[in-house]
Amino acid sequence: MNANSLIYVFPGQGTQVPGMGDGLFEKFPDITRAADETLGYSIKTLCLDNPDNKLNQTEYTQPALYTVNAMTYLSIKQETGRVPDFVAGHSLGEYNALFASGAFDFVSGLRLVQKRGELMAQATGGGMAAIIGLTRDQIRDVMLLYGSPDVSIANLNSPKQTVISGSMSVINDIQSSFEEAGAKLFLPLPVSGAFHSRFMESARRQFEAFLKSFQFNRPNIPVISNVEASPYPNGGIAELLAKQVTSPVRWVESMQYLLRQPNPTFKEIGPGDTLQTLLHYIMN
Repeated sequence: MNANSLIYVFPGQGTQVPGMGDGLFEKFPDITRAADETLGYSIKTLCLDNPDNKLNQTEYTQPALYTVNAMTYLSIKQETGRVPDFVAGHSLGEYNALFASGAFDFVSGLRLVQKRGELMAQATGGGMAAIIGLTRDQIRDVMLLYGSPDVSIANLNSPKQTVISGSMSVINDIQSSFEEAGAKLFLPLPVSGAFHSRFMESARRQFEAFLKSFQFNRPNIPVISNVEASPYPNGGIAELLAKQVTSPVRWVESMQYLLRQPNPTFKEIGPGDTLQTLLHYIMN
């Protein structure tokens, strides 16, 4: 272990942007070809041209981001010759962390996120909203007072940014309760479903069955699990990936775990700097 801890973090859904991966498809023709053959469409066209706004449809977003994150990682690995000491990924990004750790090869990961995206896209009828300016406990108090089982915490992103999931009727109705409690912003998110909540239970069950056909390697780099906010245990990858679909993303605790490592240096591997921004708020 190095005296400094090099930590790679991989972003998830919501960070996709047309033009992402520009230059990487030519650099990694084998990966590009494997993605095209696995998915049945051109990954380069999807990422660069965003036909019919498909990049914002869950079943396309997930394979696209996974592929771009993976190629970004491989490119940096080629340039630096360095392997990180820890990896973590936000929701979908966790698949890139597992790929980087050697838990599975590129195509296996792509098949997993393709299926995950399809199943999550089918589980419609709910929505999500980001709440800025309230602590986790304040948000829980509001939900407790509101008294509906149809809303829950989905992503604990930073001390003052939390995402909730629930039925559309509750998401629309509960906004005023959060604003009365002092939320600076209540922002409904452009997603097709209530991700990381019990509304994804049918997706979780089907994904759990799909995972049974995969063999996973023991990670050779510690991977921080969204569900546990600590490194994956030996074994249990399939179980935690299935559980992740209906469980909150414990990002604050995951980053706090990594910040306790010796001299941590973080690098975001993928489009944008969303996770670096969250890290800034977690540290301050």
